[in-house]
Amino acid sequence: MENLVNGLHSLRGNLGDWPLTLLTTLLLLIIFVFAPLQAMGFPAVHALAIGGLLAITGSALIVSSPTALALMSIALVANVAVFWSRLYYPWQFNLHLLAGAWLIAAVTLGTVVGQEAFAGGRVTYHRIIGAVLVYVLMAVAFATLFVFVGVSFPNAIKGITFEDDPALANTILYASFATLTTTGYGDIVPVHPLMRSLFNIESVVGHLYPATLLARLVTLELQSRQTES
Repeated sequence: MENLVNGLHSLRGNLGDWPLTLLTTLLLLIIFVFAPLQAMGFPAVHALAIGGLLAITGSALIVSSPTALALMSIALVANVAVFWSRLYYPWQFNLHLLAGAWLIAAVTLGTVVGQEAFAGGRVTYHRIIGAVLVYVLMAVAFATLFVFVGVSFPNAIKGITFEDDPALANTILYASFATLTTTGYGDIVPVHPLMRSLFNIESVVGHLYPATLLARLVTLELQSRQTES
């Protein structure tokens, strides 16, 4: 295990920060390309999303530790299980399993990427992209929490029916990003008190994170220049 960790650290040092951009690209493909296609009636796209998650798992291993690999592997296996269940044996807990898998993936990646993006040293383009990825992962994490509340309390959100429907992922991510960015189109409204609390928390985080991010990056850049001089 120690040799594996040392090997990962060595590989990480050789590759630099570009895996952060790779992780961001893969996740954006899953959210903004694969999820809408799946909602349009292309169930095979779920397999592409699983492939993207597999690539994300490998990239997470490069920038982090065996612990992150183990957690991401759990999320990957859960996604595969749901994929096969939908094909051959529909299970009433598919949504719970899928939401739990993506919550694990979002928290794990958020921790991994956050450590890399906000660590000391010179601010690079890839680290800025990594900081943006953390913002996107926040929306994913809140979307999974919405699912847990939605399946536990019927009609918790007006405008969304929480059923094991491939289109649900695209709809719930839409609601989460609209809340994170405080866009609020009005077509999806939280009704249950717990759901309203989650929406409020996400909107506050969506406001505070960009300001905190900017302050941190400026501080890191100034410290780096002072060290170089």
